[in-house]
Amino acid sequence: MTALPAGFTGDPDQLLARAAAVLDAVAPRFVEGVGAAASVAKGPADFATDLDLELERRIAGAVAEATGIAVHGEEFGGPAVDQGTVWVLDPIDGTFNYSAGYPASGTLLGLLHDGAPVAGLAWFPLVGDTFSGHVQGPVRNRGQVLAPLHGTGMADAMIAVGSFSRGSNGHLPGDYRYAILGEVSRRVARVRQFGSTGVDLAYTAAGVLGGAVVFGHHPWDNAAGAALVLAGGGRVTDLAGDDWHVGSDSVLAAAPAVYDELLGIVRSVGAPSDYRGDPGHPGILSY
Repeated sequence: MTALPAGFTGDPDQLLARAAAVLDAVAPRFVEGVGAAASVAKGPADFATDLDLELERRIAGAVAEATGIAVHGEEFGGPAVDQGTVWVLDPIDGTFNYSAGYPASGTLLGLLHDGAPVAGLAWFPLVGDTFSGHVQGPVRNRGQVLAPLHGTGMADAMIAVGSFSRGSNGHLPGDYRYAILGEVSRRVARVRQFGSTGVDLAYTAAGVLGGAVVFGHHPWDNAAGAALVLAGGGRVTDLAGDDWHVGSDSVLAAAPAVYDELLGIVRSVGAPSDYRGDPGHPGILSY
């Protein structure tokens, strides 16, 4: 069991119940809008739909009213995510999937206190799954309590690895990500790429996946799932092995029986700085 963050004084079960009622109320609209076209360009290969904007306004307003806690959303922002108690919202995680009609997409709502995870909700209306939990556990799906995470190790697990472009030279270079994917695939016959951080982390929390490697750093993508994996009894850090918080640049989450093996694989490929085109580092491409 993980302790609630120091200084957090709310009732996490009550907050989860009130937030869940909001997500249940908007789920039919999420289903109705599947296939929504891109309408807001946000960067290379990244966009939002009009429904992202609509759902964020509706959910953020209703959750703030129901819980008395402000919401920071992906599209419209909000209060600081590393100070005090705040919800972080991704109205449609896996937007490209959603726009294409692929069901690996959902709504993520995470609760943070001073940047540490408290609770998470991950709603996937296209398949009917509704995961919720706070860090003291347990995880529930469709209202039913799930068993704590266990497992026998990576050999028997599916491992989710986040999507990426190999040519990227961002905060975690594409070749570094590619090296991790390659090493995981040497050890695991069942590597999965769903294109949704919410799917990767929520189904790790549920024990469907043995673990997940997340290369992104956005709090609205990671907070809910981080809380859920902790609620299930799993381990959640960044790729360096430091406990996850809202400022982390990545997520490594897994069942206890898998985590150490997965962290060992990530560490075996070296550091991200080894993949930034240093001409003195053999075998690394320059950009």
